[in-house]
Amino acid sequence: MGGFCAGLRQANIKTVWANEIDEFAVATFRANYPKVRMLHKSVADLSVKGDNLAPVDILTAGFPCQSFSQAGQRRGFKDERGQFFFDIPRLLNEFGENRPPIVLLENVPYLKTGAKGAWLERVICEMRFAGYWFSRHNCHILNTMKMTDLPQRRERIYMAALSTDAFTCNEFRFPGINGAPQDLSRFVNKAKKMPGDHYLPEDNRYYEVIATKSGEGDAKSIYQLRRYYARENKRECPPLTANMGGGGHNVPFVRDRWGIRRLTVRECASLQGFDDNYRLPASVPPREQYRQIGNAVSVPIIKKLGRECVRILRTERS
Repeated sequence: MGGFCAGLRQANIKTVWANEIDEFAVATFRANYPKVRMLHKSVADLSVKGDNLAPVDILTAGFPCQSFSQAGQRRGFKDERGQFFFDIPRLLNEFGENRPPIVLLENVPYLKTGAKGAWLERVICEMRFAGYWFSRHNCHILNTMKMTDLPQRRERIYMAALSTDAFTCNEFRFPGINGAPQDLSRFVNKAKKMPGDHYLPEDNRYYEVIATKSGEGDAKSIYQLRRYYARENKRECPPLTANMGGGGHNVPFVRDRWGIRRLTVRECASLQGFDDNYRLPASVPPREQYRQIGNAVSVPIIKKLGRECVRILRTERS
């Protein structure tokens, strides 16, 4: 939906082109970046020459994480979705001498330890073969709540690779812990009644579970629906997930004077760092909007990484 682009834009970095296969994500992206060239196709069908891709200073990629998630089947590169990672070094090689000086990658934390570390080692090897300085030292797990003012407990692994043609080594500096999360009330509006479909009916099978937990807990808390119980989060939002719009576990709920309701799309977007000007097109169904937000990166983290990219490009090139 353009999370990388939103953060990089705040770091004064212009997006030249983008690639996405999902039609709803493309709609959201185009609504916010109408002047950016969007290639609506599978990354497997993307090519530097065939699509006339302009050289860039920074290539970003949040390759599919389902294959590497601790909550999934953990098939890694044996999963078809996991294999899309290999299109990244393929495209870098296609750029040849015009390969991007910096590559920023993002995925779930379990990529680092899954398969006893073999998954990350494969990523490292492939990026090295593509001509980049890259090691485990250039892979950091960042928590949105510890790095920014967003009260969302969200950990993701970020990886920075630097071209051996442009740099003598990789001294990318990841930001340190300096977050000061704002109060949840800045992001969740309990003073306003939301549309009726956001509220759980009392005959819903999950209503009693959440009602009991929220009745015992703090009125300011967010409650995360798990498979058989509700978990109270007093000072932060739990990690927003792609499946939160489809019901079931991981859906974040709050209790207001009108009842028990799930967080709105706009509230979830704000907890990822998208401001109120970021467009969420009416043509995109709410379920897909929730999925996009759950799949997105936290915008302020990307802003910080983008500023480091600017510093390196200006001062560290060989």
